[in-house]
Amino acid sequence: MPASRHQCEFLLLKYVPDPVRNEFVHVGVILREMGEDGRPGAVASVKFTSDWRRVRCLDPDADVGMLEGLESELRRRFEAERSGEEIGRRGLMHVLEDSFSNSVQVTRAKAYLAESVDAGVEELMRMYVETPKREKVSRMSGRAAIQLTMRTEFERAGVWDLMRKRVRAAEYTRVGDPLRIDLAYRSGVGGASGVSGVSSLVRMFQAVSLDGGLGVEAAKGLAFSAESLRSGVERVDQGLLELTAIVEPVRQGTGNREQGTGRRGAAAEASEDELDSEWAESYRFAVETMEEHSIRVLTTADLGRVAETARREMAL
Repeated sequence: MPASRHQCEFLLLKYVPDPVRNEFVHVGVILREMGEDGRPGAVASVKFTSDWRRVRCLDPDADVGMLEGLESELRRRFEAERSGEEIGRRGLMHVLEDSFSNSVQVTRAKAYLAESVDAGVEELMRMYVETPKREKVSRMSGRAAIQLTMRTEFERAGVWDLMRKRVRAAEYTRVGDPLRIDLAYRSGVGGASGVSGVSSLVRMFQAVSLDGGLGVEAAKGLAFSAESLRSGVERVDQGLLELTAIVEPVRQGTGNREQGTGRRGAAAEASEDELDSEWAESYRFAVETMEEHSIRVLTTADLGRVAETARREMAL
């Protein structure tokens, strides 16, 4: 017999950078199970896209970090509702208006039959929001691919919503600094460092793609900012900074390393005759430049272990 399906309603979240022109991109889905009285029940799920290319195509200045923060806030509100608080449609609109004025809008609720709320959200994301899979495979590369892997692993560990996203370096360096750090969280392990006035360790993670002509420049830019960030974290957060760059492995199958890439970096793990020598030299130079400025360098292959460490440090 076919599995019974649940009566639900869904709403689409759309990003509308210019309400006058009314051009928009769907960025997320909210799905709620309906009660027997026809009102939304306590079981609900919200999911946003992890591929922001369509948003950036529509609005190059889109604040993706704020959009990701909105997803975390909506999830928190729905969790509170399960504990007995009321959010309702008006409460949902209040969250959106507080966060983005009219630039994030919600569609009218529509009926939907789902095997489960979680399965329904995934199906609706495929139908209305996500880029077709074949396009993702062919076009996703560089920093965007690293960022997607970072999100996947931190979500799998259950800590994505607890992390800071797109952190403005200017909060720690000086006004006008355009750098944004992809992810950050505060760990309580810094108190054991013995450094006077330092109460915690702040971990920051930045995707740095070395697969292209701009890789070395990105690495040099992060290295240039490292000391200012370190001093700023100590001043603003009273913490020690551990800054980690996440790069691509040299080749598929590169094994995990326990601590960074080591001197000569990940490029030394593959024989030179397997790589274009100029690219290998650039890769090695970028890694060594970052390490010389006390930046820990890991590859995407290390992210599962990094995410598990974050889960333990956040006591989840």
